[in-house]
Amino acid sequence: MKVRAIISIVLLVLFLVSLFNFGISFGAVDSLSGSDSFAAQSTIDWWPMFQHDLSHTGFSSSTAPTTNHTIWTFRPGGGFEWCSVAVVGGVVYVGSFDNWVYGLNATTGTMMWKYLTGSIVESSPAFADGIIYVGSYDCRVYALNASTGKQVWNYTTGGDVLSSPSVAYGEVYVGSWDSRVYALDVSTGEQVWNYTTGSIVMSSPAVADGMVFIGSGDGNVYALNASTGERVWNYTTGGPVYSSPSIVDGKVYVGSLDSKAYALNATDGQLIWSHKIGPVGLSSPAVAGGTVYVGSNDHNVYALNASTGEQVWNYTTGNYVSSAPAVAGGMVFVGSYDYSVYALNASTGAWIWSYKTDDEVLSSAAVVDGTVFIGSMDGTFYAFGPEPVIPEFPSFLVLPSFMTVTLLAVLVFRRKHLSPSRE
Repeated sequence: MKVRAIISIVLLVLFLVSLFNFGISFGAVDSLSGSDSFAAQSTIDWWPMFQHDLSHTGFSSSTAPTTNHTIWTFRPGGGFEWCSVAVVGGVVYVGSFDNWVYGLNATTGTMMWKYLTGSIVESSPAFADGIIYVGSYDCRVYALNASTGKQVWNYTTGGDVLSSPSVAYGEVYVGSWDSRVYALDVSTGEQVWNYTTGSIVMSSPAVADGMVFIGSGDGNVYALNASTGERVWNYTTGGPVYSSPSIVDGKVYVGSLDSKAYALNATDGQLIWSHKIGPVGLSSPAVAGGTVYVGSNDHNVYALNASTGEQVWNYTTGNYVSSAPAVAGGMVFVGSYDYSVYALNASTGAWIWSYKTDDEVLSSAAVVDGTVFIGSMDGTFYAFGPEPVIPEFPSFLVLPSFMTVTLLAVLVFRRKHLSPSRE
């Protein structure tokens, strides 16, 4: 009797362990079916403004997805043209063709708040000290509470505001279609100064070393004193400059519709090099690892040596590239008028993955915590990230189902045929 009892207890324990493992496995599948558990969480590198930082490098230290797996999508009432995003504190801030500015949960895409402006929003939001600054086609610059979306103040310029604000030294810097560059007080929205160029200003200002760098439709790149708005220098290209400058290692990198990319001395505006590529519209350079990345209306994404301007590689998409490249995880992310988002090898330009949307992708990507955020004119905002992975468990916990059934059968057989009769 004692031997049979021990055998029965052992069989029962094995059966319970099998059930326990079965429950853990399926419970794990269920818990990982959401969007916030992945194989490896990336180092977070917030993206608080257009092209990541005040220098507009377009570079993030975050890792990046190696496939086009979609974590979530968000569909408001309008498309996303040139508006890029800010991502800070787990919240995505973005404007749309439907006139709204949205605050979305970065993990799930759930809308947290929205604010209605007077027209289309193509300006990319900038986050600073709990406030979102963004422009609109209604000629205004808005300051919104980043937590609630409530308006703090707004300032009216003389033209549409497509330029994306930059915030530094207690001021908000932004361009307008009225041909001016503005500096506004961050707290009140009152004008500190403005500088008048010779044409519309769609370019977004980069800020470094006490100067504001910005392009104009008059063909010039301007360096303005950040405190006074006085012109320090300007450099004249051969075409309109709608591209936004990037400032790295004392050099100003920018593209022009004259089909050239430029490197200028940030101190005095002297030409360091220029390189013939296709016409550069709104695509702004990204600079990382000694390489300048920029898109062109000739359908190409170019990689140029930052020191010499020599071409490293180019990748041909199916249409214009107005999107500004974003660099992270050894990859370059960029959109194209051919309806696609591309991920390219940053060193070689080799294709890694792409995703076909239902319309043109003019918006620029942001890369945060291993996720790529970008909008399309198809009215959808996309978040691409790592695919969820089911964890593996130690083999000693795994009992094949046929073994469990066999053990149960043995137990039933012994109890029925080997137990002494009570009659």
